[in-house]
Amino acid sequence: MAKSKDARITIILECTSCVRNRVNKESMGISRYITEKNRHNTPSRLELIKFCPSCYKHTIHGEIKK
Repeated sequence: MAKSKDARITIILECTSCVRNRVNKESMGISRYITEKNRHNTPSRLELIKFCPSCYKHTIHGEIKK
């Protein structure tokens, strides 16, 4: 199957503070969210403020590679 040329693509958002700090060793893992973005309107990497259950607060979640 060939890749589609649609404008909307699926991306993964990952907590930046969990990746940087790795402070909470007992946590279940790194917080990740799956969402979509329009590649024509936002060609750069997406960053959103989301709740991280590992940090127990709202943090910046950035787009990662698949």
